[in-house]
Amino acid sequence: MNNFNRFQGKVAFIQGGSRGIGAAIVERLVSEGASVAFTYVLSHSKANALVNELTSKGGKVIAIKADSTKPEDIRNAMGRVVELFGQLDIVVNNSGVLIWDNVENLTLDDWEKTINTNVRSVFIASNEAAKYMNNYGRIINISSTNAQRIPFAGGAIYGMSKSALSGLVKGLSRDLGHRGITVNNILPGPVDTDLNPENSDTSEKVKAIGALGRYGQAEEIANLVAFVASAEAGYITGADLMIDGGFSA
Repeated sequence: MNNFNRFQGKVAFIQGGSRGIGAAIVERLVSEGASVAFTYVLSHSKANALVNELTSKGGKVIAIKADSTKPEDIRNAMGRVVELFGQLDIVVNNSGVLIWDNVENLTLDDWEKTINTNVRSVFIASNEAAKYMNNYGRIINISSTNAQRIPFAGGAIYGMSKSALSGLVKGLSRDLGHRGITVNNILPGPVDTDLNPENSDTSEKVKAIGALGRYGQAEEIANLVAFVASAEAGYITGADLMIDGGFSA
């Protein structure tokens, strides 16, 4: 494991951590000494594999099956984390759904699924986390560059859900700042994951928009999450932190 233990003694809870960006965040926080719990819904084998890999290296990590669209799942999972580890210091809301289609094809079910996953779950997790955090806390939401720019047709409800987090974070930062709790959004651009591979049919079109001309790596997003979660970032709150290779430039 990483010898840089700036999260030694800290406990982190990651919504959606079995693969992609979430798994990279779990690995990074564990490598720096945090005790980490992460949720998953369907990726049981990937979740177990990640736990086994990190615990074999001396990390403290558990996986909890919990559906972010179900409020009681979130609350129960967070309560279990506090019961097991005795505290809660860092929450990363990484669960999300991407429904991308022209507005005439979208349904009310699409709308509700997007809101429940991308917005309501963040509010519930933040509301619950505030009950446990004391004098130090980091709430970090994985938003999207599409909160500020949608260059292709079809992103109306996805972009809306991510931009909603900007208002939520600004309000929460005011509510919780006096307790030393910071609340921020991280806005990734295109990131090379199994759900959004850099070698897809549309990737060249996407890469052409970004100033760097490439997809990001999940580890690069995890690097920013680790900084925002650290004591060094204690004066950053209520912010939308872009990490998109110039996609929105």
